[in-house]
Amino acid sequence: QFEKEVLILCIGMELDAGWAKLCASITNDPKQNYPTFSLAMSVLEHPNWSALSPAAPLRRWQLVEIGAGNALTASPLRINERILHYLMGQQDLDERLLHVLVPLVTDVVAIDSHQQIVDQAIATWLHAANQDQLELLPVLQICGEDIASKMAIAANVCRQLDLRLYKISANILPQDLTNLQSLALLCDREYTLSNMAVLLDCDRDEAPNHNLDMAIGYLIEILKCPMLISSQTRRRQHQRTIITFEARSPSVHEQQTLWEDALSDLDDNLASSLNGSIAKLVSYFNLSPTHISNAALKARSMHQQETEHSFEHSLWNACRSQSRPRLDELAQSVETAATWEDLILPAKEKFVLHDIAAHVRQRLTVYETWGFAGRSRRGLGISALFAGSSGTGKTMAAEVLGNELQLDVYRIDLSSIIDKYIGETEKNLKRIFDAAEGGGVILLFDEADALFGKRTEVKDSHDRHANVGVSYLLQRMEAYRGLAVLTTNLKNSLDQAFFRRLRFVVQFPFPDAEQRAEIWRRAFPKQTPTLDLDYLKLAKLSVAGGNIRNIALNSAFIAADHNEPVQMKHILQAAKIEYIKLEKPMMDTEVKGWV
Repeated sequence: QFEKEVLILCIGMELDAGWAKLCASITNDPKQNYPTFSLAMSVLEHPNWSALSPAAPLRRWQLVEIGAGNALTASPLRINERILHYLMGQQDLDERLLHVLVPLVTDVVAIDSHQQIVDQAIATWLHAANQDQLELLPVLQICGEDIASKMAIAANVCRQLDLRLYKISANILPQDLTNLQSLALLCDREYTLSNMAVLLDCDRDEAPNHNLDMAIGYLIEILKCPMLISSQTRRRQHQRTIITFEARSPSVHEQQTLWEDALSDLDDNLASSLNGSIAKLVSYFNLSPTHISNAALKARSMHQQETEHSFEHSLWNACRSQSRPRLDELAQSVETAATWEDLILPAKEKFVLHDIAAHVRQRLTVYETWGFAGRSRRGLGISALFAGSSGTGKTMAAEVLGNELQLDVYRIDLSSIIDKYIGETEKNLKRIFDAAEGGGVILLFDEADALFGKRTEVKDSHDRHANVGVSYLLQRMEAYRGLAVLTTNLKNSLDQAFFRRLRFVVQFPFPDAEQRAEIWRRAFPKQTPTLDLDYLKLAKLSVAGGNIRNIALNSAFIAADHNEPVQMKHILQAAKIEYIKLEKPMMDTEVKGWV
């Protein structure tokens, strides 16, 4: 009762200017026109010295603030601003929380499996709340790749329990104990005042940080208000109970329903008019509910600006754009203008490449419609090894497949992502595959021999670490919904055991004279002026297709600089430059009779 009256005394000071004069009159001191604990003890009934304790509610929950003074009992008392607003019927966060907490509005839970998580989470908290011996509700941890879906799940759980949900980013948590305790206290007080729940966003964790990890763990232990965690991977805690839910990507059937709903929102008849395009989208792309909605809206905008293309064309490109922002930061985009005609290979190698394209095109039909996925989820990815010396067409083959299938190609230099620190290579690979999971992407891993060299005898932890990196890459390739390609110049240096885990192996042979002549014929665009080029003589130059294209391009620059059409003399000059780069001697028989 005494503590309530102290609060009323402080409220009166805020609402009625006459109370200041009353305080001065009671103390017989015109300068002491404010309440103090001493004043409260002298005029209020049932004074209680324990109310001054830091552990008592007035100070523990920061209901009142004590100003500067010579003595505790003589220091000015003031009601906390958040408490004043609350008592006046105004629900605003404490100003110290405004820059930390972000309100989460309720979004629709788009798929049945996510609604099941909502129902299970609610049941978990309701059951725990009915356990008298349980002081803290268990933390609900929602794991998965799609952040928007996890936010929607959390928001719906709290809405149905009449909780106001606020998000806090783990990256901005204070890492000193005092400020962390203060944050937890303010959140717990807000729970009492306004039924607040907290969602700790661990999805955007930066590089490993021990202090941040400790801060997250400590906050989980001391925070008493309802708490949820959103993260990519499971977090384990030693003391407080954490219940984990996996927000998995939508199934094929769920994605089809999401597409139909998203397109129907644009036009009632749009989904039914696409004639199988939705099934094709689901076959190639593995998009979240948010990305599907965004792609549908973007397709409409693109189609309005590019009326010469069909809506299906705009929709396809809108889907391709969903994975690009994340991958652009991790890998090099490869232009996909090359066609089958540009690729000069023996018939049997071309046949295998066409077969790879068929596997990508018919993935949904074979795995889902025909039931092959039901036998085993392992090995559903389409993986290939392209082996051959430099310039024989490995990268061009990936470009051709990208062009044929209308997919983006991203090149990853494996030698650049291998890290000497244990576990870092796998983390680098995980970021790439996670970014590509939206689909519509061919992953081209160059320099496979940098990671896939013959397994050596395991003598120390670094040898074991290297084999773990190899196993992780193969595992992710096997599970990847798209096409993942490894390239190597040194097929014989690879461990034969790895070949069994790859669906295709394509050997790119060094081109023979006939193939080199054909490459030369196609090396110059139709617009390029040429004069008296002898392709049979050019074919005697013993270089691969990539080198031929380099020589052709350089000869064009040389000819243009002399204001002449491209002639054998220009190609000879360019060839000498290319041979210097290759550190290879040019034989007289290769260029005999050129000029």
